[in-house]
Amino acid sequence: MSSLYLTGGRQRKLVFKNEEEQRLYEAALLLRMDTGRDTSELVMEYKSPPEARASEESSNVFKSSTLEGNRFYTCTSTEVLIFELPDFRRVGYISLPCFNDLHHVTPTRDGNLLVANTGLDMVVKFTHQGRVLNYWNVLGGDPWSRFSPDVDYRKVDSTKPHDSHPNAAFELDQDVWVTRLKQRDAICLTSPGRRINIEVQKPHDGLLWNGRLYFTTVDGRIVIADPQRLAVEQIIDLHEIHRIQTQEETLLGWCRSILPVDERRIWVGFTRVRKTKFMENLLWIKQAFQDKSKPTHLGLYDIVERRCLQEIDLERHGMNVIFGICNAANPGDRP
Repeated sequence: MSSLYLTGGRQRKLVFKNEEEQRLYEAALLLRMDTGRDTSELVMEYKSPPEARASEESSNVFKSSTLEGNRFYTCTSTEVLIFELPDFRRVGYISLPCFNDLHHVTPTRDGNLLVANTGLDMVVKFTHQGRVLNYWNVLGGDPWSRFSPDVDYRKVDSTKPHDSHPNAAFELDQDVWVTRLKQRDAICLTSPGRRINIEVQKPHDGLLWNGRLYFTTVDGRIVIADPQRLAVEQIIDLHEIHRIQTQEETLLGWCRSILPVDERRIWVGFTRVRKTKFMENLLWIKQAFQDKSKPTHLGLYDIVERRCLQEIDLERHGMNVIFGICNAANPGDRP
């Protein structure tokens, strides 16, 4: 797998060093990366239209995406965009008033769409035409107990602090699941009570691949779970791999985005850590090594031999934040 699609954004030139993430990125980016040659092609640069953002200064970022067949599903904080490959012709667009700080979009088995609507602590299921089929409060109860269905949240710059901060939605059989950052778990929304405990640290991505669930945690671990037993099987500490391999202490970055290549090799994305006033999500950094933090980058890991096989500095390619990794091989060539 030498060709990858990467979603993220390009950072603005900062006037104030403590600029928050909702205003930090000037353009959403989709790159096609040749990992063998360390070269990239800018497939798309995008900015949300005025009606779908809070202000002219609002960030423009492509968040976690899904590639299924010849359809590429991605989202900004307030929009879902669907493209047809190989030309990336836009074939779908949905922006709903309830959308705020979307983090992930995926198609469902029944032909609809799911988003992790992070800003409202929700998962939303809807049709390609934008008709909402279900709202789930990821903490249970009434989805509108804290928020109002009459507000256009696309025009709200930030709803932080979040009570849960859901990051990734996925399906197991016919059930809808979501990762919850603050609760350190993944839970089933359609069969309440089913849960995978990810107590080691706060999870971000949740991906079903080849019969196993792969999670990232923000501090740089891969957590592999059995979806049948709902139990964690492996925890791979990527910081520990680097410590042993380089004999150095390094802050890898905010860990989000994951793509298994095969049973032993996995691509993982890291975004350079910046201080923000919402440090409740970054407490793991306080004991870390901020003077030796890495730039935004990709890492390829052998989880059997516990080695880092390759690193790619994404800032050299103009990408300052990464949210998604997809296999860019032709559909017939994908495993």
